[in-house]
Amino acid sequence: MSTREEPAGRRSRRRPAAAADAHAPSDRTRAYRHLRNPFRPLEVFSTDEVAAMHDAALIILETQGMKVLSADARRRYAAAGGQVDEASQMVRLDRALVADALAKAPREITLHAGDPSRHMPVSGAHVAFAPTSGPPNIMDVDRGRRAGTIEDFCNMMKLCQSFEVIHLLGGATEPQDVAPAVRHMHVMRAQLLLTDKVPFMFSRGSAQIADNFELIRIARGITPDEFRARPYVYTIINTNSPLQLDVPMADGIVDSAVAGQLLIITPFTLAGAMAPVTVAGALTLAHAEFLAGLTLAQIARPGAPVMYGSFTSNVDMKSGSPAFGTPEYVKASFGAGQLARFIGLPWRSSNATASNAPDAQAAYESQMSLWGALFGGCNFILHAAGWLESGLTTSYEKFILDVEMLQMFAEVFQPVGASAADLALEAVGEVGPGGHFFGCAHTMERYRSAFYAPLVSDWRNFGQWSEGGAKTATQRATEIWKATLAAYTPPARDPAVVEAVNDFVARRTHEGGALPAT
Repeated sequence: MSTREEPAGRRSRRRPAAAADAHAPSDRTRAYRHLRNPFRPLEVFSTDEVAAMHDAALIILETQGMKVLSADARRRYAAAGGQVDEASQMVRLDRALVADALAKAPREITLHAGDPSRHMPVSGAHVAFAPTSGPPNIMDVDRGRRAGTIEDFCNMMKLCQSFEVIHLLGGATEPQDVAPAVRHMHVMRAQLLLTDKVPFMFSRGSAQIADNFELIRIARGITPDEFRARPYVYTIINTNSPLQLDVPMADGIVDSAVAGQLLIITPFTLAGAMAPVTVAGALTLAHAEFLAGLTLAQIARPGAPVMYGSFTSNVDMKSGSPAFGTPEYVKASFGAGQLARFIGLPWRSSNATASNAPDAQAAYESQMSLWGALFGGCNFILHAAGWLESGLTTSYEKFILDVEMLQMFAEVFQPVGASAADLALEAVGEVGPGGHFFGCAHTMERYRSAFYAPLVSDWRNFGQWSEGGAKTATQRATEIWKATLAAYTPPARDPAVVEAVNDFVARRTHEGGALPAT
């Protein structure tokens, strides 16, 4: 891949997109590494309405139940007291069984990274960001939209490593040039060797999960017992709305729960399509599906870490296409956060857009999504950077534009001082009526770090901007991702560990790997 070196140096208002080291850790960006949201979450439902939605979800599980396609999962439900009809594969759950599972689920969760300073709490007021995950396509301005490759996946991991505001890893893009039977290992190897952050894995069958668990143990130098003692990886479990849990997802719940790894159980409900057309109805259905998955996890291993996942939006009623970053999406985010807090679990949301290009629509829909998630009180945002085309494409430029937005939210979360020095009475007295504060002592002591320096935004006037090439934000983002990749430095790795990871992948590849479960 062609990249272009850019001059090093601190970004200034006159150099909006040129510095190759604009992403380099600094005192300011290190503050992004562990974020806490200081604001009270916004709400759209009353306490009584949230309780009614929870009760309605329990009624759904008691009277209708979930269709569970995994025979092993049905056996586990039945052994725990669930009512199982093998002919229809329907599982009905008594509310007492669900309440028992909720009581066992941990409220505090910390993911453990390769670098201990990057261990990531994902509960309470903590907030973590992960890149987009799973699109089969990749896009950049130079080469357009195309099938994702392992090179693209590795590039996305390098970008994730380069920005402190990206806390966890994700599926980035599906490498279409790697066979499905071994793709999971190549993706996990890239995460473990190119970064020191917490990895992600897909749940696509017990054999693939076992390979990924072993790779993590090798890379982290831990025993199986040490691995089971705390979460080192997370996975996303999507139900098949409405009211169905397929084999890979059900078995993934069991495998990760038994191993003590984080499950983010996320029904994907689109109001008017796979869920009722009302926001409350869609959230209630999703809540029921989550509770069914949570119950299976706690049956498999009491105390297994589980996060409340929400992904509720609406469809375009003219075309049937998914719509994201809509007012309904924001309201659904606020409501999902209320439901998660009602049952006392950490909550995952998303940064989503239906736009097909890294354009103005992508920016404002993503901004709306982030407002819904962050001011709804979420702990974890998946797809925080790079998502386009309703999740079918990852964009290099969109990744950079999203990082800018995430950094700005991170700045909003930083405390605002109100000490005597912050009140600046001496400065006001020094400047006096009709003066300016550019050169006063108070300003000179603070100007270097007083304000956020943008990654992408160009704050020059029209004349200076025109002389600099009149570049759009998307064009500046192109320069930034290229410069960031050129400046990337991998984290230090023990050569013996690298060799062991590569040897495992080589051996399992020779053995044929493991095809995804169906």
